Amino acid sequence: MPYLLLFVGILLLFFSVLFLNIPVLSQFDLLSVQWMSEHRTGTLNQIATYLSAIGGMPFVLFLSTLWCIYLLWYKKRTNITFICIGIIGGILLAWLLKFAIARPRPPASLHLVESFGSSFPSAHSLYAACLGCLAIYIYRQHSRYYIIVMGAVLWMLMMGISRVYLGVHFPSDVISGWSISFIWISLWYMVWIKYCTAHK
Repeated sequence: MPYLLLFVGILLLFFSVLFLNIPVLSQFDLLSVQWMSEHRTGTLNQIATYLSAIGGMPFVLFLSTLWCIYLLWYKKRTNITFICIGIIGGILLAWLLKFAIARPRPPASLHLVESFGSSFPSAHSLYAACLGCLAIYIYRQHSRYYIIVMGAVLWMLMMGISRVYLGVHFPSDVISGWSISFIWISLWYMVWIKYCTAHK
């Protein structure tokens, strides 16, 4: 599983960088945002705005804290370490890359919510993928594992699509956010599982 997700992450990151650097693809990126802005509805606006609120850093940290408290109750301390480093690392990666790449966001006239920082990568998409990947790896022995995987994938997709719908990110920003999380959490999982195996 980690090697597959790592490969997918590298592939998606490659494509997102192409969209970032090739003018024709960058134009397609912008047209995608404009197309979605032309097909907005009141209900979808409310849903996307809600997703924006719960997908930001404050709520992600709050949700991660609740998750860790739950695991602490069951004395799953190694899982707590895995989650904490995974989330903190994801946040640092998102904002370091935003600062380093400094890609402008789509035109402000398309924005439905307030946004901070530059466009590439989408932090909301990266956080969603971090949480999803952490759940996929931690609950790999769970009896309802496939439901967990489907829930994680649905969460990533909803968060990513909502960022483009709200006009604050290009599709390539979203894809890069997902891909960076796939790569980061997969690599971190390999280190973590090796450590756990060595200390059994």
